[in-house]
Amino acid sequence: MPMEAGSAGVQGVQEDRIIRAAESVIDEAVEFTQEMIRIPTVNPPGEFYVDGARCIGRWLERAGFTSEYIAAEGEAEHTAKHPRVNVIGRREGVRPGKTLHMNGHFDVVPAGRGWTKDPWGGEIVDGKIYGRGTCDMKAGIAAAVFAAEALRRAGVETSGAIEISGTVDEESGGYAGVAYLCKSGRVTAQNTHFAIIPEPLNVDRICVGHRGVYWFDVVTHGRIAHGSMPYLGHSAIDDMGAILEAMRTELQPELAKRLTRVPVVPELSRRATLNVNTVSGGQVGEDVQSPCVADRAHAIFDRRFLLEEGFDAAKAEIHRLLESVASRVPGLRYDLVDRMVVHPTATPENSPVTRSLQYAIQRVLHKEAQVIASPGTYDQKHFDRIGHIPHTVAYGPGVLDLAHQPDEWVSIDDLKNSIAVLALATVKLLNDQHA
Repeated sequence: MPMEAGSAGVQGVQEDRIIRAAESVIDEAVEFTQEMIRIPTVNPPGEFYVDGARCIGRWLERAGFTSEYIAAEGEAEHTAKHPRVNVIGRREGVRPGKTLHMNGHFDVVPAGRGWTKDPWGGEIVDGKIYGRGTCDMKAGIAAAVFAAEALRRAGVETSGAIEISGTVDEESGGYAGVAYLCKSGRVTAQNTHFAIIPEPLNVDRICVGHRGVYWFDVVTHGRIAHGSMPYLGHSAIDDMGAILEAMRTELQPELAKRLTRVPVVPELSRRATLNVNTVSGGQVGEDVQSPCVADRAHAIFDRRFLLEEGFDAAKAEIHRLLESVASRVPGLRYDLVDRMVVHPTATPENSPVTRSLQYAIQRVLHKEAQVIASPGTYDQKHFDRIGHIPHTVAYGPGVLDLAHQPDEWVSIDDLKNSIAVLALATVKLLNDQHA
């Protein structure tokens, strides 16, 4: 939908200037997006992160920001071969005020197979930019930078400060990226009031949180024996089968009954879920098998829990199920090992950052914004849990379903509209004394 001018009064005139400025910078925003795509910042293992950070830093400086580069010193992921380097740009307003931080990750997943376009080419076809990371989320970084640039070209000044960061490793948890910036004190509630993460959640939707994640391992222990006389041993695979069956028939039906009040999309993701990520056992990886009873089996589970459930209750439920199975299966021995825990997060209701984006989406797209929550996690968890910045949302260009897909793309119209939305929301957040 094209952007149109229309509001009356001084505010309307200013907003019209911002919208026109957003239209005027689109060619440069596309060029910036293409330049980022052509740097294959693939995670794992973390290729070309320094080049990616430097690229973003140069464009920030063109937009009047002062750039700084922050390496994740002391983090295990930060190595000489694959350094973890983040970039933050800051531009001061004309008077004291609050700080808005816009953050995007520039690491991307591997290209994978099935492409009909060059995943690192940044090719434009029929109004779409193609390449790995176009929507997830290099176009989002471009939208943030050029939202700030549109304000400058429109001659609209703000209070406080605008910060924009490009960070690493979101695809593997964000611990050397946003988590590091928050943990080190660079981005915390003491110096940051609002955060917007331009993830690809569709240009008319605002994401206000996500479900929790509990990844855990279950290992069963058997006793090896000759395969021709399995009764002399004890099969860890049989025991794992009993656990998997109980998960499927006892736990999963119970989880499917639980519904969160948080507006998670798609609709089925509003329920608690359990997925078996991997199962292995016995002589895994052996080219030549010997006749043995499996003395070990291993499974990794992905439990998505709701805000209303909480981690402690979710883990306790898993433990009760395992104990129940062990009581029914003679000789079953297991270990339960925590792998990863991400707590659910939700932006406060009626948050000024949500209201500002709702206003801007209505103004630019002439439609009411959808307020949603994500089925998976993203870096809001670190802004909230480590940085203690509750007024954080995700909003940006791109279609979520295209993330990690072959022939990933973002439409130039969505990029243009998101630039205007972010610019208008920035002015409202920083200049509205009632925010």
